[in-house]
Amino acid sequence: MLSLRKMFEGKIHKLTVVVLLIAMSGCSLVPIPLSISEIKDQARLDKEALVYGQEAVTGPISLYEAIARALKYNLDFRLELQEKMLAQRNLELSRYDMLPGFVSNLNYDSRSNFSGANSRSLITGQESLVSSTSADRDIYSADLKLSWNILDFGVSYMRARQAADSVLIAEESKRKVINRIVQDVRSAYWRAVSNDRLIMKLEDLMVRVKSAIAESKEVESKKLTRPLTALTYQRELIGIKRELEKLQRNLSLAKIQLAALMNLRPGEAFELVIPDRGRAVHSIAFSPQMMEQMALENRSEIRELIYKKRINAKEAKVAILNLLPGLNLDVGGNYSGNSFLFNNDWLSYGARVSWNLLNILKLPATQRNIRAKDQVLDAERLALSMAILTQVHVGIAQYEHAKREYRTASDYFETQSKILKQIESARKVESVNEQSLIREQMNTLVAEVKYDIAFADIENTYAGLLGAVGIDPIPYDVKHDSLESLSESLKNHFESCNMESVDVSLRVDMLY
Repeated sequence: MLSLRKMFEGKIHKLTVVVLLIAMSGCSLVPIPLSISEIKDQARLDKEALVYGQEAVTGPISLYEAIARALKYNLDFRLELQEKMLAQRNLELSRYDMLPGFVSNLNYDSRSNFSGANSRSLITGQESLVSSTSADRDIYSADLKLSWNILDFGVSYMRARQAADSVLIAEESKRKVINRIVQDVRSAYWRAVSNDRLIMKLEDLMVRVKSAIAESKEVESKKLTRPLTALTYQRELIGIKRELEKLQRNLSLAKIQLAALMNLRPGEAFELVIPDRGRAVHSIAFSPQMMEQMALENRSEIRELIYKKRINAKEAKVAILNLLPGLNLDVGGNYSGNSFLFNNDWLSYGARVSWNLLNILKLPATQRNIRAKDQVLDAERLALSMAILTQVHVGIAQYEHAKREYRTASDYFETQSKILKQIESARKVESVNEQSLIREQMNTLVAEVKYDIAFADIENTYAGLLGAVGIDPIPYDVKHDSLESLSESLKNHFESCNMESVDVSLRVDMLY
């Protein structure tokens, strides 16, 4: 007996030492920062992944190809697609929560000696049986159990429906991102087109202006003309040059922004399709009241809040379900390796009812919380509706202003071009000097740049108005296996989906 006790104490001592060693090793853990090589490798991999799998630029990029590239390769849009995919995966995962539990267990139990027991009579107080055991020292057991809680099934069903609404919210969020990307591409594209169209003229004229200013300063220093005349001429040239440089800076940045939207590698050279001028200005066949109704019916932000309200309504049903008693049904097969058992394998089944009575006390507070969320969503939807209606009217006003500015810029450019022709004719017969010709050439180039910018503003404000109304800028049934097919589908969609007729498609099914 003493030897068994010492052996038991020895095992306990060894076990204690092992536990202490494990605990000490856990306490010795320290933060391990990233190494320089790991950071460099990750940076290299990320740089390669930025443009992996993209179709190379093989020619001048049109507006529709630029939009197609943004929709296929823009990283913000990819992130939105991944978030939608995550919502879909969560929905798929939530469906499994409605299934019953099917659990398998395999157990091994051992002890250093036999478990035994004595029996004592409750009447005489004397032991009625000698020490005996009914279990082996080493026992293997296993079971396979099917368990289903009816209440958990109902709650899981409502959670799955909430996850389905979350997928629709992600879809509406994707619509919003698409609208923003398309609008940004259209604005950057037309400004970049203006830059490419005028860059050679601008560079040549800048060289001539620099030479003219130097000549004027030389004339001033030699006092070949009145100083005020020379200085006035220099001021005019420098003022126009400063305005041109400011316009050039804004236009040159547009091409960099367009490259970023298309996810082209920074610094990669590409050309744009330069369309002819003189395109007709879009007309709007809808009344402001009709556009208000369209916006309230189709804006993604409104739909997101409606889906959130549906999710909150299902939360109220979950609160009611939690009040009900839970019915748990179990059935399973069992096996035990205990040789003392008469039956080593058996089938077990049963039912249990449980009821958390405290949920009744919790219900009023839960319902108040749900009603408060519902009121917040209603207030948010009304505030957003007013903001959307304001955006529609602001969009209409901006578009009308852009049209007037475009017509003014067009008239100014036409008039300035006629003036330049007169000056060029006069210069040929030497009735005006070179300085006057250069000044009018600069004024003409400024007018041309502003004319192009005014057209870009029309395209931008028109795209913004489409977005404010909630018209989807991409077709819902387009095949996007290649850039060419996507670009062609976008071209057809843009030509048919506008606000110039009452047959505008308001389908919201998405491309991806």
